Amino acid sequence: MKTLKTLALTLTLVFCTVLANARPASNNSIDKIINAYLDVKNALISGDGNVVKTKAKDLLTALSAKPDASLTAAQQKILAAYHDKLLFDSRHMSETTEIDHQREHFASLSKNMYEVVKGVKMNTAPIYEQYCPMKKAYWLSESDQIKNPYFGSKMLTCGKVTETLAPVK
Repeated sequence: MKTLKTLALTLTLVFCTVLANARPASNNSIDKIINAYLDVKNALISGDGNVVKTKAKDLLTALSAKPDASLTAAQQKILAAYHDKLLFDSRHMSETTEIDHQREHFASLSKNMYEVVKGVKMNTAPIYEQYCPMKKAYWLSESDQIKNPYFGSKMLTCGKVTETLAPVK
């Protein structure tokens, strides 16, 4: 009986650890958009234009979904102001496998995504704005560790954190 209790306690602790380390799941549309953007960023880091194309299509889908009903009028206004620009860049990235062209649109996408995330203040995890001095462009990351999407493995750690957008509780 003691062994059974120990086993049950161990399994419970393992389960809790796995849940704590997982990317937070969210039902809010802003987090879905952010997570899709982060998937695009991570695909650019890998340098695989086919994966970027697929992830950009996922971002396009997230952006095309009806906005979260819990957005205030001010938040809806911010999202609306950048919505077409976000759609434009994600659409272009989803229509090609040419990594250099995808990275050109990613710079604009990142600039506009930053404005949305900072303005609506609905992110449930910290978001780090990072800067590449070689490209003179920014991007957003879920980690403060630099992994440069503009140059991938060529200059993976080139850049710096310029701002941290704290999660909203």
